[in-house]
Amino acid sequence: MSRWTLDDLSRLVDHTNLHADATEADMVKLCDEAKRYHFKMVAINQAQARFCSKQLAGTDIHTGAAIAFPLGQTTIAAKVFETRDALANGANEIDYVVNLTQVKEGNWEYVADEMRQIVAACDEAGVPSKVIFENCYLTDEEKIRLCEIAREVKPTFVKTSTGFGTGGATVEDVALMVAHVGEEVQVKAAGGIRDADTFLAMVRAGARRIGCSAGIPIIEEIARRMEAAGVDALEL
Repeated sequence: MSRWTLDDLSRLVDHTNLHADATEADMVKLCDEAKRYHFKMVAINQAQARFCSKQLAGTDIHTGAAIAFPLGQTTIAAKVFETRDALANGANEIDYVVNLTQVKEGNWEYVADEMRQIVAACDEAGVPSKVIFENCYLTDEEKIRLCEIAREVKPTFVKTSTGFGTGGATVEDVALMVAHVGEEVQVKAAGGIRDADTFLAMVRAGARRIGCSAGIPIIEEIARRMEAAGVDALEL
């Protein structure tokens, strides 16, 4: 178990707005909220990287661009270009979606090559990389094989879900990923995390980043619980 202050827990949150119809006003609101609650990152579509990075200039809050989102069905070259373009436009974290067709075909060399190239582009820029599995479409064996590839390639995180599939993060998937990805790669839980109990369960299971759009009510609820209990930290 580890000791978590309220700020520690806030710093796990990737504050998310990936809606196709999000406006610049929505992005300003997202960034202002991230600053107010001291979240770790805003998770946005790649086209909004420049705008959000300007909103967050001078802070320690990252701009996280989603690549090949949410389907992952573009070529490696397209994903690498999109990654480099996002970085050039101010993104300082990258979340990309694996090619699920190639996963289902068992074409693990392709999947590994894709991961290597995108992680390399992030490593060159000195920014965190996250590999989105979309676990709702995968067997446990496929999840484990992806974790094994990640253990070799060493992205910063592997991530459960886009939040746009048929299911989101589960405690069981987080635990499975933590067990197989190795000590040098962390796990991000995302998709369907809407309340404090689910958030805390993901942290207990080993998630070290939480992607959600409900970060504000979650952190406010945890703050109320901590105040009621007269504690300044939680043991999780």
